[in-house]
Amino acid sequence: MLNKISILKTKNILILLITLFIFCGNDLELFAQIKKGSSLDKVVAIVGKDLILKSEVDQNMAMVMQSNPSINFQDDAYRKKILDNLINEKLMVMKAVEDSVEVSDDEISQRWNEFLNGMIRQYGSESRVEEVIGKTINRAKYEYNDLIKQRLLVDKLTQLKFSQINVSKKEVEEFFEKYRDSIPKVAPKISLYHIVKNVKVNNDLKIKAYEKAVAVRDSIINGGDFAKFATTYSADPGSAADGGNLGWFEKGKLFPEFEKAANNLQKGEISLPIETPFGFHIIQTIDKKKDALNTKHILFKVDLSDDDTKDVINELKSLKDKFQKGEKFEDLAKENSDDKDTKGFGGFLGKLQLEEMPPNLKSVILELNIGDVSDPIPYGGDPIKPAYHIIYKKEYNPEHNVNLDEDYKNIEQLTMVSKRQKIMSDWIITLRNELYWELK
Repeated sequence: MLNKISILKTKNILILLITLFIFCGNDLELFAQIKKGSSLDKVVAIVGKDLILKSEVDQNMAMVMQSNPSINFQDDAYRKKILDNLINEKLMVMKAVEDSVEVSDDEISQRWNEFLNGMIRQYGSESRVEEVIGKTINRAKYEYNDLIKQRLLVDKLTQLKFSQINVSKKEVEEFFEKYRDSIPKVAPKISLYHIVKNVKVNNDLKIKAYEKAVAVRDSIINGGDFAKFATTYSADPGSAADGGNLGWFEKGKLFPEFEKAANNLQKGEISLPIETPFGFHIIQTIDKKKDALNTKHILFKVDLSDDDTKDVINELKSLKDKFQKGEKFEDLAKENSDDKDTKGFGGFLGKLQLEEMPPNLKSVILELNIGDVSDPIPYGGDPIKPAYHIIYKKEYNPEHNVNLDEDYKNIEQLTMVSKRQKIMSDWIITLRNELYWELK
């Protein structure tokens, strides 16, 4: 029993770290305090064959307090709510296993890599991540394997059970009539438009990256170790740490150029440099299935020059000048914007609340008057395509009481959430009646 409790405590710290990473950014003080916490622990509930420990409740309480400092750590009602949620989660895992829901090793590996890449982006390096979690990456991956599997089982089960739930127009109207007095007013919104221009890579720099990729490939072909070259040269930090290994991916999940090249290779064969929006890749195909590929790669990114950026900024300034001389912003967007999602609508971004905007965009919008266009600023709509945009603050839509004509989509979404919560609650009650669990 003591060994199992010790293992669970370690895993609980990891899952809390992931939660803190997502919700609490760089603040590691709370994690450090928990990590140094008391070695004493006790079982507070049993769900099937799984234990829920007091430390697990404590850690979840600490996370809640991080986002809401007004909550008291000893608040019994809140602690009960957290314990209930932990019980429900484990009951859903039991049900998923009972219903033969399956999670593959590749899915677990992919979820882990997503988490690890996020941690590396947040903290800057693998060594810093290891310092934060207090163990090596490989050990953390091993210890967290079961928790990832459980989370994926719950995700798949709820997707199967609730993804087809819809609401009718009648349900939306009935929901609105029932709750119209308690639905908050619609906050003021601003109608925004933009024109995006992607930074085009200098051809000389592209050639330089390609030639470097060719040189590395030649070295590998002549007896070099692929994994060592990946660790040294790859610009993909997640796979570089694992010798360039990407693992199994379902076909259709990778860039078409990458997938086509990998699929055409024999097992163990190494490709010539293949270009994707990320840069140039040297690909080694490890194994192939009808619907999946197992590959390694080394990524060579193409650097941008200062002149590339200046050209785009000057082009956007020219478009702003045309608007100020009387041309319609929407027409300029349709003719010039590189954002495929908005150019057909004249660059329309939507009616947005200031509170919904990221801080960097919010500060720009606050400085603009209605009818003004911003200077060029960086645009992060596609993380693999450096770009700039200018923003047009066209209209101000004042606060108003919610109504079906203007706010139907929002009311429909509220109706959907309410319906799903009711069905989910009823289902959890059924699981609690059908499956074994008890408080200690």
